[in-house]
Amino acid sequence: MGIYLNPSADGFASIMKTGDYVDKTGLITYMNAVLNSSRNMLCSSRPRRFGKSYAAQMLSAFYSKGADAGELFAHLRVANPPEETKEKEKEWYNKYRNNCDVLFWDMAWFISNAQNIEDTILNLQRDIGKELREAFPDCVTEEVVSLPEILLTISVKTGHKFLIIIDEWDALFREAPENTELQKTYIQLLRALFKGIQVSRFLCGAYMTGILPIKKYGTQSALTDFTEFTMLEPGPLAPYVGFTEDEVKKLCTGHHMDYEEMRRWYDGYYFDEIGHVYNPNSVIKAVFCGKYSNYWTQTETYESLRIYIDLNFDGLKECLVDMLGGKRCRVDIGSFQNDMTSMKSRDDVLTLLVHLGYLGYDADNKEVYIPNEEIREEFIRAIKNGRRQELVKAIQLSDHLLKATIQKDGDTVAKLLAEAHMANTSPKFYNDEQALRSVVIMAYLSCVDDYVRFEEIASGHGYVDILFLPNRFTDKPALLIELKWDKSAEKAITQIKEKNYTQLVKKLGYDGEVLLVGINYSTKTKKHSCVIKNFR
Repeated sequence: MGIYLNPSADGFASIMKTGDYVDKTGLITYMNAVLNSSRNMLCSSRPRRFGKSYAAQMLSAFYSKGADAGELFAHLRVANPPEETKEKEKEWYNKYRNNCDVLFWDMAWFISNAQNIEDTILNLQRDIGKELREAFPDCVTEEVVSLPEILLTISVKTGHKFLIIIDEWDALFREAPENTELQKTYIQLLRALFKGIQVSRFLCGAYMTGILPIKKYGTQSALTDFTEFTMLEPGPLAPYVGFTEDEVKKLCTGHHMDYEEMRRWYDGYYFDEIGHVYNPNSVIKAVFCGKYSNYWTQTETYESLRIYIDLNFDGLKECLVDMLGGKRCRVDIGSFQNDMTSMKSRDDVLTLLVHLGYLGYDADNKEVYIPNEEIREEFIRAIKNGRRQELVKAIQLSDHLLKATIQKDGDTVAKLLAEAHMANTSPKFYNDEQALRSVVIMAYLSCVDDYVRFEEIASGHGYVDILFLPNRFTDKPALLIELKWDKSAEKAITQIKEKNYTQLVKKLGYDGEVLLVGINYSTKTKKHSCVIKNFR
């Protein structure tokens, strides 16, 4: 049992003691299936607070010869497979549990403990090499300092193969983003460990965790033999990235918590393979504290988000305003170089924010969006403290607009819509009816906090332009908005009543106060007008 070579199961045991461990040992079953095969190297990248280190500690506890983890896993999925795969999975379980030579290290640990960050790779090879010499004293001389060479020498002489687990593999790229020489040295070490004909002689498998996918050089990955699973393409590891809907419902039931409120705060990520995905760290903290809150800020400040929001790329501001208003933005993920410094476009920034967990990604439509209330708060906080004053103004205007609407102050609403129209619409498209609809939706972006938005849905004898239906956690009234072009705001109110649009609100199960909001834009006077009536 060592620090890096065949460590104990203490880390995973402490996780289990919390009593709320959500069983993710299916990852072990997947790893068992690929060990000693041509697909035996996996890189799983996901945001902070999404259980990367938990997964790494779980794998180490299961495979390490220095651990005795039979009791820890006895009641979990890996030890109790379904009947249809029971024979094969039981065979793997008995073959691999605490029967592999594991090398497990955390790159962030080596960076934190290096007197100079430039010494990180030197220290890593020195410390791990020392443990290997002590464990295999007759195999390697002091003159051999290269970690891959040490492993190959041991393997040739003893027949031992190693499972390498690296937590936070990309920490060096994040902590020393401008130190390209150090990065090259690190990549060279990883290539020697994981690429080439000699590797299969000393490696039975590898598992790396990180926030970013493996860095690209040009259009190629630096480590092409790895199978990568990311927030964009989680593949078969999708069930082990975050908490699934069923897992969260079970936690809520066991702790008598409101599932719908849990969903509003922490849901929003989505993988085709499994459906809805929740931020596991925030869910567990909400369960532990018995309170729904923004737990994201406890592990990372909004500063990291603000850096990217403040970048002045074409279309970034407009996309952020759209997403704050509940819309989605199309994105091209192909140009991203898998680092935090090579930002060349709006799409690069948005793709990075997906990997950091600040945005969800719809793979079918290639769109990004703000996933939930917790993350939306982070965006608002970052914007209010950032340099993009036009975004700050948009948020402030929206807050003021919603307040004026609820107070039935039509003149103020018209004035604020004019400001929003000028700020968010190109002069070329100023006299465009669709532009008015878009501006109104964006101007009411503050409604995201308390409302569900519907657009152009059939009701009675026509289509409701916009409906903001309050969720059950607010006492605000519903807003039924009708838009007119070169007519009048009063005409909009009349149409709502004559075509009985209010029946839609009833059909959706709402029986509270409704505000009828009529908005008109005149192409002749270039002015907006607004009338607001109360309806119950």
